[in-house]
Amino acid sequence: MQGFTRRHTVQEALSWLDAQLRTLDAEDVPLREAAGRVLASLVTSDIDVPGFDRATMDGYAVVADSTEGATPYNRVPLAVVGDAMPGAPFTRTVARGQAVRIMTGAPMPSGSNAVLPAESVDTNDRRGESFDSPSSEAPATIAAIAEVSPQKNVGHRGEDIVRGTTLLEAGRVLRPQDVGVMSSIGLAMARAIRRPRVRLVITGNELLPAGTPPHDYQIADANGPMLAALVERDGGVVDFPDLVRDEPQALLEALGVTAQSPEPTGQSPDIIIVSGGSSVGIEDLAPMLVAKHGELAVHGIAMRPSSPTGMGTLGPRLVFLLPGNPVSALCAYDFFAGRAIRALGGRSTQWPYRAVRGTLTRKISSPIGRLDYARVRLDSGRVEPLSVAGASLLSSTTRADGFVIVDQDSEGYAAGSDVEVWLYA
Repeated sequence: MQGFTRRHTVQEALSWLDAQLRTLDAEDVPLREAAGRVLASLVTSDIDVPGFDRATMDGYAVVADSTEGATPYNRVPLAVVGDAMPGAPFTRTVARGQAVRIMTGAPMPSGSNAVLPAESVDTNDRRGESFDSPSSEAPATIAAIAEVSPQKNVGHRGEDIVRGTTLLEAGRVLRPQDVGVMSSIGLAMARAIRRPRVRLVITGNELLPAGTPPHDYQIADANGPMLAALVERDGGVVDFPDLVRDEPQALLEALGVTAQSPEPTGQSPDIIIVSGGSSVGIEDLAPMLVAKHGELAVHGIAMRPSSPTGMGTLGPRLVFLLPGNPVSALCAYDFFAGRAIRALGGRSTQWPYRAVRGTLTRKISSPIGRLDYARVRLDSGRVEPLSVAGASLLSSTTRADGFVIVDQDSEGYAAGSDVEVWLYA
């Protein structure tokens, strides 16, 4: 065993990583699956929405002048000549003194220019029968008891979307309402950036499958479920077949180096994340194997936790070697692996965390030349550093509200300092 010959700065590691990153190719995705995907090209409408003038409330389509002077005490008679329903327009022309019963969303009949609301009409016909539902037989005559102005209660063609309008820009993470707009202009598919395929290789002879009660000297896998959730949060597709023993052959197979036959098209990973065995101990096999079969570009980073982190390539695949200690794995993922997954999937490389400002209650110390990731609690603007240093204490991240980064050029922050807190949620 020997220590690291040198430790890269975080900035050096990020510079190498950013030089490897590219956006993956686009693919067509059914709209039902498009929410949360990253749009690959702009969306422009080839049509007007709506494509016709329509009623914006239930009532009667009329020539507005026909209602001039109408009040409850000056009832103006109108002859009902038919119905207009959504998808079933009135096909004749409405003349002055006539009305067409119309429902919200129905096309405005030719000749009409306003909708007289149902509450502005007395619908009792000469037989005294009520006419207040679409299934009722229309009376021959109604009485307007209020005036309506031209274009009142009418939605116009292109009121929502005008033909030729750019609706969505490339790079947008699609929201449910975006998918609805795309459907409204007749699209069935979205052109989206392919989601990065990420293989998780969780190593350790001491590990039990997630959810298994620990016993004897074995512990339950925490990194697998945590990393899988982080990958999915960042838009990746997780491939996590099983735990891997600390044995060269098992690890090589998990890395895809000694596969008996090529992996099926569409299943080969874009990124491999190894958790465990990333340092310089006798069972830390991953760095040696990556260096032998690919390129180990970075190994050892001047940060705490996560200093044993490594990065490299195996053919076209990016490989991240994360420490087995859970807090170190979380920190290294956020700084490096998550950044790569987001970039390949067309997302921002920036952290998906919200930042707030607060005042430190106690100092945070850090040596020059090392970046520190300090877990903190936040209460009414007061930032309290947690008194934990262990990289294996994953529960410290659940007690924490977020973290403070101490840059490598800083000796830390004194009590009372105004600091930036990155919130976990």
